[in-house]
Amino acid sequence: MLSLQRFALPLLFGLAVTSAQADDAAIKKNIETKFPGAKVQSITKTPYAGMYEVVVDGPQLIYSDDKAKYVFMGAVLDLDAQKNLTEERMQKLTAVKFDTLPLGDAIKVVKGNGSRKIAVFSDADCPYCKKFEQELVNVTDITVYNFLYPLEQLHPDAGKKSKQIWCAPDKVKAWDDWMMKGTLPKNDGSCDNPVAKTVQLGQKLGVQGTPTIIFADGHRVPGMVPAAKLEQLLAGKPAAKK
Repeated sequence: MLSLQRFALPLLFGLAVTSAQADDAAIKKNIETKFPGAKVQSITKTPYAGMYEVVVDGPQLIYSDDKAKYVFMGAVLDLDAQKNLTEERMQKLTAVKFDTLPLGDAIKVVKGNGSRKIAVFSDADCPYCKKFEQELVNVTDITVYNFLYPLEQLHPDAGKKSKQIWCAPDKVKAWDDWMMKGTLPKNDGSCDNPVAKTVQLGQKLGVQGTPTIIFADGHRVPGMVPAAKLEQLLAGKPAAKK
């Protein structure tokens, strides 16, 4: 005699998969319809509040019900664990394989033994980038790869200045002279340079502001970071929050 129990689990599993696929399809359709231009990359059921995590290109996170009728954009906090779950997830989504970066297209600055390393996307006219350079004075035993990333919609002259810095005989000195002293090298920036490639790279990686710091483990931190916080991050410790 055939046992109904024998088929119960596969049947239920099949229904669950079909239901999940239907939910995903509905969410994808509604998100892309209601947010013109958005492309859904993935949809994942979360363990909290029956919500779905929707990753759209950027990447950006959207939280949704099973039909994308109600959506939430913001941080999800685990109060018991004292964790920002959205921030942790974004760190994974935006992680960069450090060794795949075209480090030859960056200005390499070695301080002390250079044992620790970061890559920084910097705009030559960004005041926060200049402030970060001042903070780096207090950090040693580090190698900094400076990618010249002009945000010309904000700083129209940054592209030309980036090229002038790259075309200087001593790029490291030229970078330091401009960022710390406001002195540009005397050239027209017409040499072969990677500035346009770096802009394309930053856009591909979703770098939206400067400075953006990428650590050796792949995680990134946008914005100016004080020396003390940078030391914590280099040590793999979460920076204390105020």
